[in-house]
Amino acid sequence: MELRPYQAEAVEAVLNEWQSGRRRTLLVQATGTGKTIVAAKVAEDRVKNGGRVLMMAHRDELLTQARDKIRAATGMDTSLEKSKSTSLGTGLPITVGSVQSLSRGRRLENFSPDHFTDIIIDEAHHSLSPTYQNVLKHFPNANVLGITATPDRGDMKDLGDYYESLAYEYNIDKAIEDGYLCPITAKMIPLKLDISKVGLHQGDFAPGESACALEPYLDSIASHMEKCCEGRKTVVFVPLVRIAEKFSKILNTHGFSAAEVNGRSKYRRKILNDFRDGKYNVLCNAMLLTEGWDCPEVDCIVVLRPTKIRSLYAQMVGRGTRIWPGKENLLLLDFLWMTAKHDLCKPSCLVSKDEKTALKIDRLIRKNGEYDLMEAEESAARDVLAEREKALASAIEGNTGRNGRSVDPIKYALSIMAEDIAEYTPTFEWEKEPPTVKQLEYLSRRGIHTGAISTKGLASMLIDKLAKRSVKGLSTPRQIMYLEGLGYRNVGEWSFRQASSMIGMISRNGWEILKCYDPKTFVPSEKWR
Repeated sequence: MELRPYQAEAVEAVLNEWQSGRRRTLLVQATGTGKTIVAAKVAEDRVKNGGRVLMMAHRDELLTQARDKIRAATGMDTSLEKSKSTSLGTGLPITVGSVQSLSRGRRLENFSPDHFTDIIIDEAHHSLSPTYQNVLKHFPNANVLGITATPDRGDMKDLGDYYESLAYEYNIDKAIEDGYLCPITAKMIPLKLDISKVGLHQGDFAPGESACALEPYLDSIASHMEKCCEGRKTVVFVPLVRIAEKFSKILNTHGFSAAEVNGRSKYRRKILNDFRDGKYNVLCNAMLLTEGWDCPEVDCIVVLRPTKIRSLYAQMVGRGTRIWPGKENLLLLDFLWMTAKHDLCKPSCLVSKDEKTALKIDRLIRKNGEYDLMEAEESAARDVLAEREKALASAIEGNTGRNGRSVDPIKYALSIMAEDIAEYTPTFEWEKEPPTVKQLEYLSRRGIHTGAISTKGLASMLIDKLAKRSVKGLSTPRQIMYLEGLGYRNVGEWSFRQASSMIGMISRNGWEILKCYDPKTFVPSEKWR
């Protein structure tokens, strides 16, 4: 199997982390971008180097998917560690294992602590639970790779307590830009769903109370879906099986061919196949299909299961983001959820970098009724960036180097539109350490004011950004600082050659701005100078 460019980069990045001594590392990849394929190729490399690999998951669907993808990607068979099946004595170097079976009773004692050289965990946010940790502690010297889709900051902070690094990240916005996932159109349905009195259970909206709050609106939701979902293959997520069953019946009275599927469905596989084959055009479920199920033809997602957990929301939406011939976009239906809990996940949480950007995205969708999610993110990010630049201008002026020859790292981040730097918070323990002398010397030589750099993680991120911009031939921090100081705009987007040419002309003009190049309006063309 030929890997996509980002998948090959991800495999290399993971192996490099392990080789450099960071034995517990994370891979973040959006749902639908082939996380399991990357895991399979990592496992293949380790086996070729004499290793034995354990891939762990918590659901049968994930175990089956892992075995199928490993065989498809590498041609290798796997042993199964689950229930009465065991990998011991099979001679197969890759084991797919159920974490529940492995952690139960005395089963682990059958394995020596060095039996597995590498452990790969799908849905890494589960890996902090006692069952996973019990298995991981039994194999203390194994390399560990945790794979997850779209963790929020809370998830990453928690994961950072166990994992040592983030090897590679490929998010949904980049995947859509590269054409590996389909565009998402978010549509706001003007139907107010009151969940203000729904309580919380284990950190999320209580499913039972959510179901009771949702039930009175089901017929109205079906009426709105009549107008939006025609000609689309739709998956609906609800809080409880009872609601899924009821809603599918309501949808059928509204002219849909709807079916319900759950973990106890006697003909579950047949229902899923019939949906794929077009016998049904709507499939209702109570969280069964969030993991381990793929149907690329799905082009409409209706989330009627309110959640505060971004990774869960991303998994639901991810059932419809895969590309498919003739599929133009994914329609994501959102509602006016009435709640005082501001961290309710909405379409913006899939692409927003921070809370301010998310609020602006939500307003755009609500105001327009329908909006391409990436276009909404770009528009909101520009507005937030402009607000930040204005708010930070006076503070930054007093924070630049005394000699006027170095630029504040936050100002530099804003100039090159690097929100990851502007919003940076250390996640892993090594990132929280003080920057090294070598790092500070490198940054100082390139015009960055080092007095504002307090962590090794921020220094590393800046160095990486500087190196990548240098390879692309983009403007330097000193060029940006000087020209933006004269009033030129977006100099972070100029090439090194364009910035050098402008500074050269200003120099030859006695360090006076040339009237023909008004800083307020000048934008260098691709061929300029």
